Amino acid sequence: MSKKQKKYDNPFAATYKGISDLFKKQERVGVLSLDDRLDGKRILITGSSSGLGLATATQLAKLGAEVIMAVRSGIPEKGEEVKKKSGSEKIHMLHVDLSDFDSIKELIDEVKTTFGKIDILICNAAIVSKKARKTKHGLEEMFSVNYLAKFVLVNLLLKEDCFNKEDDDLPRIIFVSSESHRNPDGFEWDTFGEFKDYGMGKSVERYGYYKLLMTTFAQELSRRLNPNQQPKYSVFALCPGPVNSNIAREAPAIFQPLLKIVFGIFFRSPEKASEPVVYLTASKDVEGKATDYLFLMSRKDVDEKAISVENGTKLWHMSEDLLQKTGIEL
Repeated sequence: MSKKQKKYDNPFAATYKGISDLFKKQERVGVLSLDDRLDGKRILITGSSSGLGLATATQLAKLGAEVIMAVRSGIPEKGEEVKKKSGSEKIHMLHVDLSDFDSIKELIDEVKTTFGKIDILICNAAIVSKKARKTKHGLEEMFSVNYLAKFVLVNLLLKEDCFNKEDDDLPRIIFVSSESHRNPDGFEWDTFGEFKDYGMGKSVERYGYYKLLMTTFAQELSRRLNPNQQPKYSVFALCPGPVNSNIAREAPAIFQPLLKIVFGIFFRSPEKASEPVVYLTASKDVEGKATDYLFLMSRKDVDEKAISVENGTKLWHMSEDLLQKTGIEL
């Protein structure tokens, strides 16, 4: 096994790498100014009932946005928490189970019926499961939530014309990714979408692979939405760095006390970690850009596998074929 493979192939290696990345010198892309407001903007954010998503929803509400929190749990108490912390009443909560594509369709119907158009989509939700689990569609849960649900959500929002294209600002689609997308050696085309059994020892490795799929999708999405170098949508991705959140809640109980200490000391709070998400959502510096990727607050190129046109095209077609076999129509 190569040194590159070992970066994120277990929870302890991933934790060490995440901590060490925080101490590397970064060249900041910029900061939000007083003019970077979100008044009049409607934002849909998934996975916003805890951790990074909850902190981001609060920050965006403080900037004047109307925030739609799409979550599996925490209704209505987490929305009330955001209202209290932000001082804004423009907070809504909608239920969605991202492992269930029928639930995603119901979410989009509700968004379209209740709100009409959105200006910005933030795909934040992600899980790290302790073992492989099948969804009702027969797919692996982490594959569904961390990648394929985003493919379904974005494409259905586009199909249903849910993005506001009348404003001077381009609609923004933002993916919360991870530097672990660089770790896989390649794509598993021969077994794409097939259920694979794994335990906790492989969960972090699978997490990185699904982040590669998502980051590749983001690159291909930008190419398809912005042909001929004429931006019509901004498609951004970012890695917030290690976040002191509950994403490791399924880790074995024996490790939970240690993880809590390590996360508390070395990992950034959700409020601090939300900075690149909020920046890509609100900053005028990135207006009109077709694509961008930030690691913390530093601009980087995504992994060469993710930016490959060949890989992006193949992933798109294979995702469509898989959904068709599963009985899901886009």
